[in-house]
Amino acid sequence: VCVCVCVCVCVCVCEGWNSLRDMLLEGGSAVDAAIAALLCTSLVNPQSMGLGGGAIFTIMDKTGNVKIISSRETVPKGVQADLLNKCPKTSPFATGSHWIGVPGELRGYEKAHQMYGKLPWAKLFKPSIKLAREGFPMPAYLAQFLHHGLIKKLINGTELSELFYKNNAVLRDTLKFPQLAETMETISREGANAFYTGKIANDLIQDVQARNGVLSLDDLRTFQVRVSNACSVQLGDYKMHFPPPPAGGAILSFILKLMHGFRLSPASNQGDQKTLNLHRFLEAVKFANGQKHNLKDPNFGSRKNMEYIKDEKFIEHIRALITDGSTHNASYYNITPSVDRFGTTHVSVMAEDGSAVSVTSTINHMFGSTVFSPKTGIILNNELADFCGRADSVTPGEQPPSSMAPTILQSQEKTVVIGGSGGSFITTAMALSIMNHLWFGMNLNESIAAKIVFVDSNNNVQFENGYDKSSIDAMQKIGHTVKNSMFFFNVVNGISKEGQCISAVSDARKKGRSAGY
Repeated sequence: VCVCVCVCVCVCVCEGWNSLRDMLLEGGSAVDAAIAALLCTSLVNPQSMGLGGGAIFTIMDKTGNVKIISSRETVPKGVQADLLNKCPKTSPFATGSHWIGVPGELRGYEKAHQMYGKLPWAKLFKPSIKLAREGFPMPAYLAQFLHHGLIKKLINGTELSELFYKNNAVLRDTLKFPQLAETMETISREGANAFYTGKIANDLIQDVQARNGVLSLDDLRTFQVRVSNACSVQLGDYKMHFPPPPAGGAILSFILKLMHGFRLSPASNQGDQKTLNLHRFLEAVKFANGQKHNLKDPNFGSRKNMEYIKDEKFIEHIRALITDGSTHNASYYNITPSVDRFGTTHVSVMAEDGSAVSVTSTINHMFGSTVFSPKTGIILNNELADFCGRADSVTPGEQPPSSMAPTILQSQEKTVVIGGSGGSFITTAMALSIMNHLWFGMNLNESIAAKIVFVDSNNNVQFENGYDKSSIDAMQKIGHTVKNSMFFFNVVNGISKEGQCISAVSDARKKGRSAGY
């Protein structure tokens, strides 16, 4: 959430961000900087990501080759047979140890570092260990969350309350994570195996099982990172690279290919044409929502890898179903009602040699499962909740579907490294930012700062506060169901390089900032 790394740069909104940038200044790779930034982010945005979660890296080397490293959480071997019967019906949160997936975060860091790292592993941890041990001022965005009544209710009565509140009411001015500092120190010395097979593993599993969790030592020991080539689609002059399912890049690329066929340009974002293209975008997102039920782990059963969604004939068929001036009921888009998600954090990095990293990390909902491991200082994810409304069963080893879509776009003149956080908001926020920048002629800052529109899982259209009222009225007249929303979790961090000109933008919505040299 808090990070954008640029021009041989990395940044995190905490006191250690200069040290993170120094990773590159000292000859570190884009991956080194990304890992250091993620470790820092786990401290300043613990509600969104951390060592108890999982990540997806999209990595471009200096030759332009793009690889995916996915360490997204998986279903544990002892998963409850009736788990999906426990999906929350009224609460936006799925709390409790039964929702914990096998954490893959550190195995992802390890694999990325083995393949692309330059600096010593231990060096990447030093800034964050210092912060966790000595403390740092309460981050403004985290404080904003902790003041909210819904979050107070979520945390009240859990062990997390001792981390963030004082006397059960007053927020702490300074945050310290002493046990997490010890955990990071051990991992920095002994490597990721300390987490998956060593004392940390034993301590973590004891804490989880004491809280009625099914996560086991065998789950940690046998966790496997997935390394693959990136999926790619052509968008005019740009080649778009993204992770394969069950990540959300296929859905994002589907929307962008649909919209690219309308021959968008800066003129398309003016007057009546702007209204028409907003309507077409909402329709494209509705059709994309209709494809989400196919977003499943292709490694299990006879499931498709969603290659069809990139097919030009399929795209043309769907585009022909978009009718200007009218909208339709859910069945028209093949919508299966599901549950919208929120959470995650994103880091974008570009190094001096042109290599780049787009990485998204998450523990899923705010504060994940709300299960805290006192012995390790780790907050556990609730990633299995991502199966709710999207699956009839779960299988040990399976990755849940996700909106995470760390992306790199390349043309002969430009490279864009981009990604987002905010659960279900990721797709629409990224699509709009990319369209704004590549086709509507906005600079990267304007593209990311522009107000967004979100189509929820029931096809209700929600406009971010401050969106142009005349456009909202026009969509209502066409027939779109417009509803208000209290929360917009969208954040996009990106880097755009054209020739020697580099722009790096960390979304101001969550008070992030970029850095460079």
